[in-house]
Amino acid sequence: MVNPLPVNRIPLTATTDPRHGGRWTSLRGGGREWLWRRRCPARDTVRPGDAFVDAGGLEECLPTVRGTPDHGDAWSRPWRHDGGTDVLDHPDFVLRRSLRQDRSGALSATYHLSADPGYRFLWAAHALLDVGPGARLLAPAGTATRVFPEAAGLIDRPWPANAPHLTGQWPTPLGLPLDRLGPDDGTAVGAVLTHCADVSVTDGPDLLHLSLRADTGVPLSVALWRNLGGYPATGAYRSIGVEPMLGTVFDLAEAGRGDAAVVPAAGELHWNLTLTAHHTSAPLRESTP
Repeated sequence: MVNPLPVNRIPLTATTDPRHGGRWTSLRGGGREWLWRRRCPARDTVRPGDAFVDAGGLEECLPTVRGTPDHGDAWSRPWRHDGGTDVLDHPDFVLRRSLRQDRSGALSATYHLSADPGYRFLWAAHALLDVGPGARLLAPAGTATRVFPEAAGLIDRPWPANAPHLTGQWPTPLGLPLDRLGPDDGTAVGAVLTHCADVSVTDGPDLLHLSLRADTGVPLSVALWRNLGGYPATGAYRSIGVEPMLGTVFDLAEAGRGDAAVVPAAGELHWNLTLTAHHTSAPLRESTP
């Protein structure tokens, strides 16, 4: 929980680039840019099937996050405008996304996916955030959190052979304090806070809240990519991903029963991501349970 402090709602605006995978290139409010970005010219010339190029921002990852193709098959394809909607025409699905700011300043992204009934997929709003070493990720204590093999040397027990992931409780699954988003220590860890639809990121007096809703029966989670200068092996950099997602694993190939979103008989599935920003006169802090 977060201690109740007087907060000011900060209106948020977003800029996207439909031509280059629908990527969100900016998320701004109150003079602050929330999205971390890096100059990477190769991002402008990618084609479907190319290796992922990390330019930061927020990538739409679909139908998988890790696996094949890496970061999915939406980020490398051009989208098109249809009125106030961005549309991705894919051989396996059509994805529509609409962005709206309400009167309170909250930013809402509404998604509609059309595909054959039974189509299984993962989706993540792969948001890389520009936050400092004192930033925290706030989520309900006790949330079942899956950690993945890159954390093998950091947890409080040996990693079992061939285990795709292990599960602990937030905020310190398997002894790893994942709620702390810095300072850089040369590690890189991925985790999924399963069946968790609401989280907040605090960075000094600023707070960004992310809330996900979807049709009944769709598994909602939040992925965390906490790269504190541990990735890639050559030319490592800091990147903090807080990624509301449909599903409970990174790789669709590893998804068991209930781990992925499934298109119902109607052939359509809907979800909504709402982002709100706040500013306080003092740093936000977690209260003692």
